[in-house]
Amino acid sequence: MTLAEAVGRALGLKYWEDLRTLFLTGCYFVLFAALWFSWKVVWAAGWLSVYAPLFFIGWMCLCYLSFLGSVATHNCIHCPMFFVRWRNRAFQIALTLVYGHPVTAYVPGHNLSHHKYTQQRRDVMRTTKLQYKWHLLNGLMFFVRIGIDMVFNDAAYFKLQKKMGRPIVKQLELEQYILWTITAALVMGDWKRWVIVAFLPHLYAKFCIVTLNLLQHDGCDPDSRVNFARNFTGEWLNWFCYNNGYHTIHHLHPGLHWSLLPARHERDLVPYMHPALDQQFILTYIWRTFVWPGVRIDFEGKPWSPPPLEPDEPWFQDQLTETYSTGENN
Repeated sequence: MTLAEAVGRALGLKYWEDLRTLFLTGCYFVLFAALWFSWKVVWAAGWLSVYAPLFFIGWMCLCYLSFLGSVATHNCIHCPMFFVRWRNRAFQIALTLVYGHPVTAYVPGHNLSHHKYTQQRRDVMRTTKLQYKWHLLNGLMFFVRIGIDMVFNDAAYFKLQKKMGRPIVKQLELEQYILWTITAALVMGDWKRWVIVAFLPHLYAKFCIVTLNLLQHDGCDPDSRVNFARNFTGEWLNWFCYNNGYHTIHHLHPGLHWSLLPARHERDLVPYMHPALDQQFILTYIWRTFVWPGVRIDFEGKPWSPPPLEPDEPWFQDQLTETYSTGENN
């Protein structure tokens, strides 16, 4: 047993690789505190002082760490990190503060709608909702359109869950209470500092995690077993994003821990899927698709236009489970 495995076991982790998750989550809180308390120093010295560039670099790192919190949120609601339930619930509260949104609220729109009904009318996050001819507008406006739809979707879902007495509502309310209480305290302390150090990084995290759906599914074949999602396989990207680039295999096995995705991707998908769905560099794909030549493409790399827009179809009235990953760790 390695030292990392021993530490992971001592902390009650199911997979020692989540030491990375714990470390980077901790980095967010340390950096947040540093920026929050150094604000007055930078303000007093002036934004043209030597402190301003250091503050800005730290702020960009905080945005990235908040985004990582959103990725960890995604991972934890599919595959809880700890063996003990209360530790998972406590960590969800920590991630709620990093992400700036209740972790439990991720379940209906993502686990139960998007995963079960990918790119169908019951998928509240389907990419075909955006139909601007200029694809860059689709990329910029996807977060706004999907975000609004998800707010109403989540509210209706949790209203039903509360009526049915489901325990998921209690966890949501706990996360909301702690998030809103701390947010109120920070706003009353210094609302300008809250906007810069808390609100904007959280907004960046939400924009990125929602817009990723457009990169991963747009133009793919929802009826195919293997060609329904796009993957970004860059080694550095996936190290710093918990292998979030391996999206197809994640959809096939939602409860599979993120550390196991690359090997399963190579074994189960690469021999069968269209090679254009494996993109090495995400920034290159973003540039090529949204900027130059800025052409919306399908899973084969050919120009593509979405089908006519259709309204959402209700999906959760008869929903009997709260997650979509339990027992799917194979």
